[in-house]
Amino acid sequence: MAEDTESATIGVLRERAEGERRVAMTPETCRKFVAAGARVLLEHGAGVGAAFTDEAYAEAGAKVVDDASSVLAAADVLLCVQPPPADALRTMRPGATLVGLLAPQADEARGEAIRARGLLAFPLERLPRTTRAQAMDVLSSQAGMAGYKAVLIAAQLAPRFFPMLTTAAGTIRPSKVLVVGAGVAGLQAIATAKRLGAQVEGFDVRPETREQIESLGGRFLDLGVSAAGEGGYARALSEEERAEQQRRLGEHLRGVDVVVCTAAVPGRPAPKIISAAMVSGMKPGSVIVDLAAETGGNCESTRPGETIAVGGVTIDGPLNLASRGAVHASEMYARNLYNFTRLFLEDGAIVHDWNDELLARTVWPEREVAQPA
Repeated sequence: MAEDTESATIGVLRERAEGERRVAMTPETCRKFVAAGARVLLEHGAGVGAAFTDEAYAEAGAKVVDDASSVLAAADVLLCVQPPPADALRTMRPGATLVGLLAPQADEARGEAIRARGLLAFPLERLPRTTRAQAMDVLSSQAGMAGYKAVLIAAQLAPRFFPMLTTAAGTIRPSKVLVVGAGVAGLQAIATAKRLGAQVEGFDVRPETREQIESLGGRFLDLGVSAAGEGGYARALSEEERAEQQRRLGEHLRGVDVVVCTAAVPGRPAPKIISAAMVSGMKPGSVIVDLAAETGGNCESTRPGETIAVGGVTIDGPLNLASRGAVHASEMYARNLYNFTRLFLEDGAIVHDWNDELLARTVWPEREVAQPA
């Protein structure tokens, strides 16, 4: 059933969160939306942080306006990176669609504004992780950039070379890099550290990640404790297993130069893997870059948004790493959003098919969907 028989207006605002440089639409995806029959309304300067000019959007078919209120009032679909503030949501068209990284339950005022305005919110962090959804998976695309940037930060902070060098002054041994967590960010971190010439190890509680780590040239760090569970998920470790794992990890860290932490559980605080005692056992000059800082950090000593020194060990807790690669991060993110939005954009009009699993399982507030007889 078509919910809007006229051409839909796709709106994009300039991101206002501190330090956010990404944009939810690029000139490339703007052109695709226009070709699909939609109108595009863009706030002036929306793409500047990612090096996309207003002129490039205009050439792609967008109408560029000076104020955000015009976009909010006209948009049938609003695309965003970070969630707009609650006050902005309250000025959107009733029943409009909102797509982005929204975390509606993390902010009471934001969630209430979405409900009060009758908005159809699609928080893409809720997107099912299926094969069909891969081209829309914003968490994976942005994690790849974060893992890459985390290693570059580590290389900058480390008081040593990453690769082995043979010089007139003697041979410099390569740095030993340990990447904790072998998800998308961790695998990208392993690949990047390997390209920089380091000796790379990867650690994950899921033993099935060994093959992925080794395929990138890393060595799988086996601590002798398996958390293999059912369906590809890790099971909870017993207290004895966890204590043994922690003991072995602490001993191993004494010989590591750089640790990049990437372990995260969507919607939950990051698991604490590196204790303060482990940090105190590391050699002076070691570096920890904790990519999980935004959700509390994998390292007990991490301070989100800060770079600190603890007993000669440098610990960095960077925030919003994907934004530091705004050009390519925006290109990937915008393609993810375009692919998702095309699920309910037909001939330029909005048609929400609630029998589509990706729409039905991503929408917030959740809808009652009739089950087939």
